[in-house]
Amino acid sequence: MSDSLKVGAVVYDPKVTVVWEKIVDFIKENGDGFEVEPVFFDDYRNQVQGLLDGEVDLAWNSPLANLEAELKSGSRVVHACMRDTDRDLHSVLVTRKDSDIKSVSDLKGQKIAFGALDSPQARLIPIQYLREEGLAYGKDYEEVRFDLGLGLDGDHVGGEKDALQSVQSGENAAGFAIAGNYEGWLKDGTLDENQVEVIGQTKPFDHCIFTGRPGLDQNLIDQFTKVLMKMDYDKPEDKEILDLEGLKEWLPGRTSNYEEIRQAVDYLNFFD
Repeated sequence: MSDSLKVGAVVYDPKVTVVWEKIVDFIKENGDGFEVEPVFFDDYRNQVQGLLDGEVDLAWNSPLANLEAELKSGSRVVHACMRDTDRDLHSVLVTRKDSDIKSVSDLKGQKIAFGALDSPQARLIPIQYLREEGLAYGKDYEEVRFDLGLGLDGDHVGGEKDALQSVQSGENAAGFAIAGNYEGWLKDGTLDENQVEVIGQTKPFDHCIFTGRPGLDQNLIDQFTKVLMKMDYDKPEDKEILDLEGLKEWLPGRTSNYEEIRQAVDYLNFFD
């Protein structure tokens, strides 16, 4: 009997099921008998519970969901791989160019736009950043939240986009988005580079990672990571999968760069 894993994924976009069909086929062709079965969830809270209940062996998790699984398991979860594009990211603080807001200290008493309640990059880590810069949550500024796609941990970027559009329109003094999204919205015209600018950025953080259930055989984790790392961006058939999932190569997972989300969750008592 071949080795196999059940892998959870949150369907934040219809393309998720398409990507996983292709990943399943790739692993079947390149895994030397190793196979995976995708199990789809409607949000990260349900996926984390499914992981801890043993419904799935691995879960493709947001940084918040990974931390949730770690906290609820008593740090007994394990980890597989992550994307190259999940490492060393930043969120940026955006204001209008014609405003008087030129530094974080200028935002005291102002309205600041954030993404969804559970967005690591557009709310949680930015709130921790403001704290580090001297602005206390619930005291020094007014939080204006754009709660689209709750349960999707910011993977639904609509709230993040709405937050920055509200800054450009002058509705709010400043707002946050992950740098890659901000740059993309400048390129596609969603935001006008003549009207908005970046005045600050968070510390670097890592994003998604495969989280394994407590007790998962390390050999299975290694097999899974090894086969995904066989994907080659120079091969057209592999490039299609990698482009759909937003990376150029899979890398070994690491947990050393989740300190910002950990501090934010603790500061906000998010899971209490």
